[in-house]
Amino acid sequence: MKASELFRGRFGGEPDGVWLAPGRANLMGEHTDYNDGFVLPIALGQGVTAAAAGRPGRRLTLCSRQQPDDLVEVDLDGLAPGRVTGWAAYPAGVAWALEAAGHRVPGACVAIDSDVPAGAGLSSSAALECATALALTSLGGLDVPRGELVTIARRAENEFAGVPTGIMDQSASLLCRAGHALLLDCRSLETSQVPFDPVAAGASLLLINTRARHELADGEYGRRRAECEEAARRLGIPSLRDLTGLADFDSLTDPVLRRRVRHVVTDNQRVLDVVALLRAPSGPSADTYREIGRLLTQAHVSLRDDFEVSWPEADVAVEAALAAGAAGARMIGGGFGGSVLALVPAAVCGPVRDAVTAAFARHGWTAPEFLDAVPSDSARQVSG
Repeated sequence: MKASELFRGRFGGEPDGVWLAPGRANLMGEHTDYNDGFVLPIALGQGVTAAAAGRPGRRLTLCSRQQPDDLVEVDLDGLAPGRVTGWAAYPAGVAWALEAAGHRVPGACVAIDSDVPAGAGLSSSAALECATALALTSLGGLDVPRGELVTIARRAENEFAGVPTGIMDQSASLLCRAGHALLLDCRSLETSQVPFDPVAAGASLLLINTRARHELADGEYGRRRAECEEAARRLGIPSLRDLTGLADFDSLTDPVLRRRVRHVVTDNQRVLDVVALLRAPSGPSADTYREIGRLLTQAHVSLRDDFEVSWPEADVAVEAALAAGAAGARMIGGGFGGSVLALVPAAVCGPVRDAVTAAFARHGWTAPEFLDAVPSDSARQVSG
């Protein structure tokens, strides 16, 4: 466990425990979360680990294998948004949000490691928050239900780190189960587990990190969110979740806002369609996964053309994967960089990887990175 090694090297002694929180890939429902819609993420096998031990006093000391030159000291009594910047804002923000919710956070030394590719749109920041949240609550003997931890971690990201995400990422990291996708209603926050085991149907979920770095704080994500809010305001509804069909926004004349709304309405429906396929009484079959693949590709077209958040490497990866036999593929995450998720029959996994790699080489781009996306368990203590 590299986080434990890092802890011993930086702080001496052994950590009291090690906690792991997974990254996530979202099967369906992109940019629907902050519109009170539906999402369907899975937790990944890759994640962030936090090795931690209590210390006297009211200070948090943070280090990360990914930022070897940083040792960040945080005064728990003086925490406020803006006081901590960079990567350390995420774990410091968790301490701040826990305190704001009435939970007294203990002094601690925390060593962080991650095998989630940064900037790949796989929610490494939420995994960092959730691993820290489990570590601090456990060290402090705090009994905080998972559902409350989700909202605390999200508050850390939104208000302390200043990144305007919805609640999907923290929910996936803290609530997912192995062999399942998590259906999350972002309005009611109700969740349910949806059986999802592509390997049993002779398929594989392939994550393609395009290596075009994804940065949520760069303004475009916030602009899309503002456009959705403006569309809802013009339509006189609380959020775009209140639209049930394409006819519901006929009165919207702005062509850009119409495109944004059309994506949100159709992607919400695609989430429900995928859930219905996976929960069919006869059980999922190869045909089920072919149909899910078709919906994935349909979602990519919507994100590319209506929401306009795709990027050249994603479009090329999707096109190459489909040409090599993938059942479907789409960009995932906030957009403008990050990863593509492809649903691939097991027999063509190799050819799909080769085809995407060759397509990138033809464009002179850095070779993509491939990860198997296996629906995995949520955050947990792994030692100590």
